[in-house]
Amino acid sequence: QVQLVESGGGLVQAGGSLRLSCAASGRTFSNYAMGWFRQAPGKEREFVAAISRTGATTYYKDSVKGRFTISRDNAKNTVYLQMNSLKPEDTAVYYCAADPRFRSDSAYYYWGQGTQVTVSS
Repeated sequence: QVQLVESGGGLVQAGGSLRLSCAASGRTFSNYAMGWFRQAPGKEREFVAAISRTGATTYYKDSVKGRFTISRDNAKNTVYLQMNSLKPEDTAVYYCAADPRFRSDSAYYYWGQGTQVTVSS
């Protein structure tokens, strides 16, 4: 079992930045690829970014490329999502997820509870 706890969400003006963190516990963190997803009101949950177990490989949703950066610190059992140049359409609940496979679909095995990000115009 892997427990995931997100933090760092909040209210920010358009053009601003936030850094989300996801702390993992329960099993060996470096055995899992990590992903970030988001769900806006009335919409389905969508993929945002993923990072491989070592951090050597990353993958992003097209609309966040160049603005968001996913990273991980295996010594701290934590994955991050640095979000810059935020737009109102980035408003959503952001979730981190863990899976043994590096993937961009939603079939991750473990999920956090989410953290709200609100971008005002």
